[in-house]
Amino acid sequence: MATLLLRLIGPMQSWGTTSRFDQRDTGKEPSKSGVVGLLAAAMGIDRANWDDLQSIAQLAMGVRHDRPGVPRRDYQTAGCADNDSIIKADGTQSKDGVVSHRFYLADAAFLVALAGNDRALLERVHAALRDPVWPLALGRKSYVPSEPIWMEHAIQDGPLREVLTRHPWIATQRRWEELPEKLLVSLESEDVSGVLRMDQLLSSFAERRFGARFVRSEWILFPQGVSHVPA
Repeated sequence: MATLLLRLIGPMQSWGTTSRFDQRDTGKEPSKSGVVGLLAAAMGIDRANWDDLQSIAQLAMGVRHDRPGVPRRDYQTAGCADNDSIIKADGTQSKDGVVSHRFYLADAAFLVALAGNDRALLERVHAALRDPVWPLALGRKSYVPSEPIWMEHAIQDGPLREVLTRHPWIATQRRWEELPEKLLVSLESEDVSGVLRMDQLLSSFAERRFGARFVRSEWILFPQGVSHVPA
């Protein structure tokens, strides 16, 4: 089995799976549907193309919380001033303003791993991350990564847990920061153990059908290798 690593670091990330209308949620870690969408953007896969997307969606996924981030809320309004109007979905104009609550993770760093037996597929994905067809974002288009998602030597032999356990910490230690003794890892489970997540893509993004997968979490020892900020 081969495993591909992705570095997801940015000032703002949002990985919602239950968002409806004006309430936009975020999970505590990248969702599988969100990561698959990111890879689809890198490879230039059209949102209605399920044939090319299906093999990526079938990869197993794991996430290591190198810096969990802080949950935050962005309060947004549109058309709320007295002289404002907004265009509704049916094309008509309305004087009713819209208030939106958009939740996100601030200052988070995740090491995401995707595993499968098709090494050639992982190599194509890895190459696309280095030279993406479309811009890459961390859950929302305005949430751009602060460091490249592509990493050197990102394709490694071994299962998800093994690769996530041995890879060096991807965050950068700050002068005031104490390093944790352990890191949280979330791994896709092959049985019904763990927490149910409704973010398994079952169709193209145009159809938007999602199924269930199970994710179990555990703590691993802090890995070797840390980047330090110069004094």
